[in-house]
Amino acid sequence: MASEERSENTVSSTIVNLAEEAQDFREGVKAPSPAFLSICKSLVAGGVAGGVSRTAVAPLERLKILLQVQNPHSIKYSGTVQGLKYIWRTEGFTGLFKGNGTNCARIVPNSAVKFFSYEEASKGILWLYRRQTGNEDAKLTPVLRLGAGACAGIIAMSATYPMDMVRGRLTVQTDKSPTQYRGIFHALKTVFVEEGPRALYKGWLPSVIGVIPYVGLNFAVYESLKDWLIRSKPFGLNEDSELSVTTKLACGAAAGTVGQTVAYPLDVIRRRMQMVGWKDAASVVTGDGKSKAPLEYTGMIDAFRKTVRNEGFGALYKGLIPNSVKVSFTYFMIGTWDLI
Repeated sequence: MASEERSENTVSSTIVNLAEEAQDFREGVKAPSPAFLSICKSLVAGGVAGGVSRTAVAPLERLKILLQVQNPHSIKYSGTVQGLKYIWRTEGFTGLFKGNGTNCARIVPNSAVKFFSYEEASKGILWLYRRQTGNEDAKLTPVLRLGAGACAGIIAMSATYPMDMVRGRLTVQTDKSPTQYRGIFHALKTVFVEEGPRALYKGWLPSVIGVIPYVGLNFAVYESLKDWLIRSKPFGLNEDSELSVTTKLACGAAAGTVGQTVAYPLDVIRRRMQMVGWKDAASVVTGDGKSKAPLEYTGMIDAFRKTVRNEGFGALYKGLIPNSVKVSFTYFMIGTWDLI
């Protein structure tokens, strides 16, 4: 236990001094520590792996967003297969990957912020836990680590949210859209100038709230499935009370699908709030059946109310099928990578 505490302190001290070591390296004072190089390699490897996986499912991701926000008076995308065919026919092969560059560009900064945030959140939660229990030797439980992970996810998401906001608009726009963003930096600048800095955080609240049911259910369902498989031993999946990589990934895919399904309405509302205020946008959701005027939301609750009133409860789950396929395929790719 003492060695674990020393290890934790060593890692924490290294993280705190990373910036100083990088500066020393540039000045030729000393070489960076192995921990620093390890973190850099992890970020690069994670960025590459994340870029490959996101690119592989980019067509499904774009279709999902188009289904979430398309104008209900001009339905262009009515399903997964039809929607992909329509994009291919009207925009070509590259149209399937629109917005993917911005999505991939978020990986490294998001991962870096999440990494450092997790370390700090873990230390803070552990300090509170030890203070509450009176046990100075207490360690983080799985639930507390889950909480630290959720905090890190919220911080990382908030730090890179403007990139996600413009990614949504870049994904939705077509060659026929009156307003054209030429890229991520042009989109960020245009939104900042025309709509103000607060516009870069449209839809932030439902994004934060969505983290809670997604992370919680993902963890609960995954652990429950694993326990059930080990206890009941169905289909001979666990001969030695140890699940295979494939089985664990199947549990992860099922847990991820359940978590995303429950939190999905918040994702739909987030995307729709991101579209509000986009000048002359052709694909932005509009008002009720008698109005063609762009729909405005005063907040998250108002967005929920108007969406259900104008399009029915089912509108909160538009794009769920391609999203579920995307989640399952992503876990399949992770499993293939691990087996290789």
